Amino acid sequence: MFESNLHQKSLNESTFETWLEEGRNSKLGYKFLLIIWDDLEADFLPFYANNREEISKYDSYGTSYERETLVAAYDLYSESRID
Repeated sequence: MFESNLHQKSLNESTFETWLEEGRNSKLGYKFLLIIWDDLEADFLPFYANNREEISKYDSYGTSYERETLVAAYDLYSESRID
């Protein structure tokens, strides 16, 4: 997933599914999963959010926040991608 010449590797689909499950099962009541590319780690990382305002810290898709770039955001329950 998320193959691009901007990222050095792709995200394994089973990892993505695991992140969705972990977010749903969290006792903190997360609603969103953000897929972040970390330039320093050269890897994808999950970030869980409770509201859309937390997503806005990454401004818009592809905009860097320090060393991290938002690749995609998903609703944890409908699994739909948020534009």
